[in-house]
Amino acid sequence: MPKKILFINQEITPYVPESEMSLLGKQLPQAMQERGYEIRTFMPKWGTINERRGQLHEVIRLSGMNLIIDDTDHPLIIKVASIPVSRIQVYFIDNEDYFQKRKMVENENGEEYGDNGERAIFFARGVLETVKKLRWTPDIIHCQGWMSAVVPLYVKKAYNDEPSFANTKVVTSLFTKQLKSELGTKFKHCLEFRDVKSSILSGYPNDFSFMELGQLAIDYSDGVIEAGAEVNPQLLDYAKSKDLPILPFPGNEGYADAYTEFYNKIIGE
Repeated sequence: MPKKILFINQEITPYVPESEMSLLGKQLPQAMQERGYEIRTFMPKWGTINERRGQLHEVIRLSGMNLIIDDTDHPLIIKVASIPVSRIQVYFIDNEDYFQKRKMVENENGEEYGDNGERAIFFARGVLETVKKLRWTPDIIHCQGWMSAVVPLYVKKAYNDEPSFANTKVVTSLFTKQLKSELGTKFKHCLEFRDVKSSILSGYPNDFSFMELGQLAIDYSDGVIEAGAEVNPQLLDYAKSKDLPILPFPGNEGYADAYTEFYNKIIGE
């Protein structure tokens, strides 16, 4: 049986401009598929994505669920498209409040959205609920970008009894991109879901910053990847202090072999 990898990406080109993160978001799943892995790929449906050009269409059978965040119902919309040439299929998490008509991190005035934390929570839960509906059981979940930073916590504490995730390992990649603003005092309250109670979040400050968000991801990951040459040194040191398996930056060329070896190490092969 081929091993299954779920890629949860913040950015994938050509749907967003090319960057270190968006290029890896496109190329890594393709490289792993070529190596015989079975993959699924998710990203947010940012409001800047041209649905007609990208040939996105809604998957009705997967849409329609409401996710409650901060005591408010937020409808989950799932769209799908295939990356040209590679034909890698990408699932998009969409919602009118969090993504439609809105940019990635900042508004038109260059101000970071005050609900970026809630957007990350909605994205994480939307991905995991959709994977459940797909009846798909990943061996590894690979999180790339701060938008996926909540996923490790939910996999280990909220969805750990779900058949889809009971034996799943989680890998987090560290990049150079980071948030500048804090996520607000409501973030910890909004995080609470199932067994993710305030008690297990008590060790984190009330005002989550990019640093605390990164530490939260690392705390519940099984391995960490240095995905760029200049990742946040404090987060890298934090990962080392946790004695986690770490893949040092393998470079921008020929990295697929290093990733493959690291995945096998994480799942014990």
